[in-house]
Amino acid sequence: MKFSELVRLLEKNGFGLVRQKGSVRYYGKAGVPRLVRVDFHGPKDVPTGTCHAILKAAGISQTGPRLASDTDPDPAADEPEEGPA
Repeated sequence: MKFSELVRLLEKNGFGLVRQKGSVRYYGKAGVPRLVRVDFHGPKDVPTGTCHAILKAAGISQTGPRLASDTDPDPAADEPEEGPA
């Protein structure tokens, strides 16, 4: 996951940019008492541990919806063919 994707995920879950100083951004959301700090580095990949820590601080589940690439490309291929009865 890239930093820009992580920020998009935060914004999709109701977080908004509260303040920024240099590359450090703080996101907040009504009902969440603490700000979530993201050291933004644009198109670079977020280290796995950093990503987990940011998502945990934001209270976002780490298991999100499956991507289209994760799904079976042809689910009908797994079904048995119907022959003459």
